[in-house]
Amino acid sequence: MMRSPQEPNRNGGIRTPSPRPRNQSQFHSTVSVQKNQRFNILILIFRFAAFCFSLASAIFMFANYHGGDSDSDSDSLRWYHFDAFRFVAIAAGIVALYSLFEIGASVWEISRGTTVLPEVVQVWFDFSHDQVFAYMLLSADSAGTALARTLRDRDTCTANNAFCVQSDISVALGFAGLVSD
Repeated sequence: MMRSPQEPNRNGGIRTPSPRPRNQSQFHSTVSVQKNQRFNILILIFRFAAFCFSLASAIFMFANYHGGDSDSDSDSLRWYHFDAFRFVAIAAGIVALYSLFEIGASVWEISRGTTVLPEVVQVWFDFSHDQVFAYMLLSADSAGTALARTLRDRDTCTANNAFCVQSDISVALGFAGLVSD
């Protein structure tokens, strides 16, 4: 027959389970702390790479204008004349800003040993935002790739090759940012 935890024990005291105090952290060995530190540094490196690639992609697209001096020239090509290239530029800019925020959060975690938000909330925040921004960057770069191929098929790139090359570079940098995100 099993006794309940509230029954008196042989010494006359009541036996109750002793929960761990809330402010007491769980024991970690120095090996697991070092592995966690290395993992956080690796995350920081990937966040920094995503930031660099996304920022470079946005800069390449924002600076992509070739042809005449004025916007009304018929032979001038500007990135904002094409919806897909606008999507690439804005998505890369948003991902660069998000990556910059995450770099700050990673530095905070490495230096202070704790997350910016409570750990469970931080994990879900990072996961959900990483998924959303990765999908946005994938969509933008896929649309940019399709438009770049269409421009090549229509001989737009023979007349203005620099515009197409710079668009291709921007889209490729966006894909590199996606891989490191």
